Amino acid sequence: MDFSFSSSFSLFFLTFWLSSLPRTATARGGERSLDFSGFMEHKLAYYSRKLSEDQQPTIGADVARGYMTNVELEKAVVEFGQRCSHISRIYSIGKSVEGVPLWVIEISDKPGQEEAEPAFKFIGNVHGDEPVGRELLLLLANWLCDNYQKNSLATLIIKNVHLHILPTMNPDGFSLRRRNNANNVDLNRDFPDQFFPLNDDLDSRQPETKAIMSWLKERSFTGSASLHGGALVANYPWDGSQDKRKEYYACPDDKAFQHMASAYSRSHYNMSLSQEFVGGITNGAFWYPIYGGMQDWNYIHAGCFELTLEISDVKWPSADELPVLWEYNRMSMLNLVASLVKTGIHGRIFSSYNGRPLPASITIKGINYTVKAGRSFGDYHRILAPGESYEVMVIMPGYKSKGTHILLEDEAMSVDFVLDPEEEIQMPLQPRSSCNCSCNDNQKLELLKIFGRSYLEISLVFAFILAFLWFLLKRKSIFNLLKHRKLAGQKRPVSV
Repeated sequence: MDFSFSSSFSLFFLTFWLSSLPRTATARGGERSLDFSGFMEHKLAYYSRKLSEDQQPTIGADVARGYMTNVELEKAVVEFGQRCSHISRIYSIGKSVEGVPLWVIEISDKPGQEEAEPAFKFIGNVHGDEPVGRELLLLLANWLCDNYQKNSLATLIIKNVHLHILPTMNPDGFSLRRRNNANNVDLNRDFPDQFFPLNDDLDSRQPETKAIMSWLKERSFTGSASLHGGALVANYPWDGSQDKRKEYYACPDDKAFQHMASAYSRSHYNMSLSQEFVGGITNGAFWYPIYGGMQDWNYIHAGCFELTLEISDVKWPSADELPVLWEYNRMSMLNLVASLVKTGIHGRIFSSYNGRPLPASITIKGINYTVKAGRSFGDYHRILAPGESYEVMVIMPGYKSKGTHILLEDEAMSVDFVLDPEEEIQMPLQPRSSCNCSCNDNQKLELLKIFGRSYLEISLVFAFILAFLWFLLKRKSIFNLLKHRKLAGQKRPVSV
């Protein structure tokens, strides 16, 4: 998302009296210094956001001072991987237009290994002139490393989630200090759209967009968030509407997304206090519609619940304010990742025939959305709003469907399924031991040698077992005879 509230003030009110007001931290939220009516504030916000798309002011070198360059960011990622190799792995998902690697930090107690655990990804710097996310994501990675086995929340995340952090999706835009990438394309309008045939031509998509799409084909993510600047709100699908009108356009998992967005907003220092967005959250189409966005594409095509997080009222605040922005957003980022294991339903799906995991589909009655279980472990992780009753159904071709009714409370619930085949599966018939006419004499002779040797070995073992049993029987008979003689003349108990 890309709304700049402070930019709108600078454009419209700077000449009147804004310059005389004291400047507060950029993540103001509910602490805005001006008291506009809801209507006027909303109109200005909408106009300002649209204006920021068309007019992209040049960012001066003085404003960029204090932020890591792309070279410094790459160095910080590599150093993190070396320092925290016990809980991390560094890999690249591709390159930008200018050939800058898109580095990802994976954080887990078993990095690089496939586990029956949910995965979450953070993506920063989607727009080149919104760099706060790339700085905060490096701080998040280092905080987790420093607090593993010391802080319960850090330990919970590292042991139970595979966290993937892409600090910058648009390194070229950052270097150019502008919103779009090196080809002057807005990456958050470059994904296939559900309502309009935008970006359907694979060859016309940007390399950064292709990298994200390929990444999600290779890896399954349960949840995700991209970090933006220009407002202070947690945005959730849908981002667009079918008729292009600005209206609340709910996706099938609207309640679950509201819960996710609220989890971030309530943990934030002041996002939930927003006078513009109730509770600090908003439906994207209700704020203003966009098309070709990454958020909706994640949910539709990758089975990933993604939020668009606006974490700073100013797109490119002074680097001096980064420590404050980090403290304001730290608990929100941690709690959002931890919510993957603290809420929702989780489990594994097996076959009753051979006990193997099944990549079955999980559906919820009344919610037109399907989650797929993992192929290796048959594990699934379904984000759902707590405090609701759900009918869960598991479907797998060749197996009988199975369902159950659950009441999901505040904590996560584990529900495993064992599916029965639709028809009784019979073991395949063993091939006859005799060779057909295609076998030659040498093959027959070799088989006879093998089988003859096997029969001889089995016969010897069997003879030894019979001899041992005969010895035991003979010994017992002798023992009973001696005992009978010893007890002669004594009265024995009677069994009825």
